[in-house]
Amino acid sequence: MTVRVRAIAPPDRAAWGRLWEGYLAFYETTRPASQFDLHFARLTGTEHPEWHGLVAEGSDGPVGLAHVLLHPHGWQARDTAYLQDLYVDPDARGAGAGRVLMEAVYDLADRVGAEGVYWTTQHFNAEARALYDKVGTLTPFVKYARD
Repeated sequence: MTVRVRAIAPPDRAAWGRLWEGYLAFYETTRPASQFDLHFARLTGTEHPEWHGLVAEGSDGPVGLAHVLLHPHGWQARDTAYLQDLYVDPDARGAGAGRVLMEAVYDLADRVGAEGVYWTTQHFNAEARALYDKVGTLTPFVKYARD
């Protein structure tokens, strides 16, 4: 399968919703329809230029997604890029869509002048971590969250 990456566009709403739903299901969570609508509007509209959405597209349409949030960083002058979500449909895995998405995220960061790119994943996400170990560096940081 040949995969290309492009910016998410309004006509992608149904395919993107299916992919994001699959991503959330992997992490055993859901979100209300209103959050799907809000997030898609952020990714495709002009009101939140800090959000960037990408889709990996195969011959039958979108097979993967990446959501990137640009934000200031206290330790550097330029913004940094946070890869919040990356997902490839299980039926499309193994064709390189995840790697192509990661390369597109790096290209996006370079294009907008971001200082770096970072992301998190859960320790048990072995399939994603196999890719991440090839395209990034595991850091010693541990993430905490408010209860």
